[in-house]
Amino acid sequence: MFGRVTVLLSVAFPVFALVGVGWIAGRFRLLGEGGSGALNGFVSWFALPAMFFASLAGTRFAEIANGPFIAAFAIVTAATFLAGMLMARLSSRAGVAHMGLHGMSAAYGNVGYMGIPLCLAAFGPQGALPGTLGAVVASVILMTLTLIFAEAGRRDDHESGGGAGRVMLALATNPLLIAIALGAAVSAAGIALPDPLRRFLDLLSAAAAPCALFAIGHFLSERALDVTLGEVGLVVIGKMLLQPLLMLAILPWFLPLDTMWGKAAVLLAALPTASNSFVLARQYGVFEAESSAAILLSTILSVFTVSILLVFLRVG
Repeated sequence: MFGRVTVLLSVAFPVFALVGVGWIAGRFRLLGEGGSGALNGFVSWFALPAMFFASLAGTRFAEIANGPFIAAFAIVTAATFLAGMLMARLSSRAGVAHMGLHGMSAAYGNVGYMGIPLCLAAFGPQGALPGTLGAVVASVILMTLTLIFAEAGRRDDHESGGGAGRVMLALATNPLLIAIALGAAVSAAGIALPDPLRRFLDLLSAAAAPCALFAIGHFLSERALDVTLGEVGLVVIGKMLLQPLLMLAILPWFLPLDTMWGKAAVLLAALPTASNSFVLARQYGVFEAESSAAILLSTILSVFTVSILLVFLRVG
């Protein structure tokens, strides 16, 4: 019993406490009108890319190319996305764009903002690597699939073409994917980072986890549950129940559960819906209120489910 309490206090509490502090700051508008946008910009364009690049560039390429982890995470992510699309179609006869954004909300866990800080708290500095790889897999698969279906829905509505070009441009200009590609290239080339650059990246990376968690709370303080919960409930079930259960089911075929990589895979699969789903929903004007509510509800639920999972996995 004492060990379980220790796990929750040492791993779960700091993560969710930072989210709570961000929520308080947002609720009382302590950062002013433009504070949330500036904070998210810093995390998305500077702190997280620095962490991704430093984590990959400082690791041997053989360790980065963890095929079993990548395969397991890719299969579960794609399967949950397709299940989410099917749920949307069966429950509301949704169109293609709606189905794609529903699937994204059900499958895209908050790996960058919550997963990496959680892995760092659970496994120490080495936890950044599975968190980074999880973010790579989720971003590439889900951003690509969602943009394809959203653009297909736009064409169905007789809007302008150029969907493939927009998909490629969105992926090519994503700062996280750029940092990942550069970090992997440096690792593959065996290039050692100069000490001043490494120290700079270490300082910037250290800000990523606390700022990302704070930003989640700040973002949630601006959300409201102004939708019917039927379809939102399906998203939350897909994200918080289906995805981690799928990971537990297939993981033995790829990785032992009692390793850091195995435990990290399950933790990352159990994360709440990422804010990226709302960003794309707002961009296409589809599933906006529902994705926002799904982010809020799944994040609140994750306080309990992730804490229970940490105890189950004996992390900490």
